[in-house]
Parts: sequence; C-alpha cells; structure tokens
Amino acid sequence: MVGVSAEPAGEPRPGGGQGQKVRVDSWMWAVRLFKSRSQAAAACKAGHVRVRGEKAKPSQTVAPGDEVHVRGGPRERIVIVVKPLVKRVSPALAGEAYEDHSPPPPRRLEALGLPLAVRERGSGRPTKAERRQLDRLRGRTAR
Repeated sequence: MVGVSAEPAGEPRPGGGQGQKVRVDSWMWAVRLFKSRSQAAAACKAGHVRVRGEKAKPSQTVAPGDEVHVRGGPRERIVIVVKPLVKRVSPALAGEAYEDHSPPPPRRLEALGLPLAVRERGSGRPTKAERRQLDRLRGRTAR
C-alpha cells in the first residue's frame, strides 16, 4: 500500500520525533546526562531536576524548547531540549538532541597558578607547625 505507515498511529516512533513528548528521566538517560535511567529517576525524586523552572517528577514529559536544569555532580547542567529521544543513542547524536547552556566548569587551583596543599604520600601526620602553614594556605584562621 502506498502512503500507509507500518507503525500503529498511537505509538511513538523509536528514537523520537519532532513534536513528540517523552518522559524526562528517559530523555536524560537517552542523551547521556545520566549513566542509567534509574539514576535519572532518582535525581528527579531527590529534587535535582527542574523542567521549565519547576521540580520535575520522573514521569514529567519534555518537548522541544523545554529548559532542563540538572543539579548534581561537579556542576549544574542547563540544557534545552531540541529533539525528544526515547532510546539511548550514540554520543554524537545525543549532542545534537540538546543545546548546552551550562556555565563553564570551575577552574582548578593549579590552573590559576595558586599553590596546592599537597603532602608526600606516607609522610605521616603533619606537625603542629605544618598544620598551621596548611591552615594559612587554605585561608583558615587559627583556632
């Protein structure tokens, strides 16, 4: 038959399509913001995920244009949904499914040229004088 789709009308196409809505936990897993869908659902339940500025439950749907804030790990991620995905895809395709508006990661101390408080491995506990030097280096006041 010409012009007839083999897919049932009510079911979503695998991989997602324009205008389709998908669960936020499934989408975050599909675009590789989380290693597993259960981790994405746990982040939603813990209140670390916001969709359109409101806390999201794992079953909340996202559509193209929605802003998703993910808090956790070393930094906050702010992404805009471009393409709703249901199934996990390659990293190259996952990068095309969202726009990343996250702030840059925090700079490391050694990149700033600041000294680090690093001790030789196995050197034992610091002496009182060494501990005071470390406290001054870290910006802590004496007790």
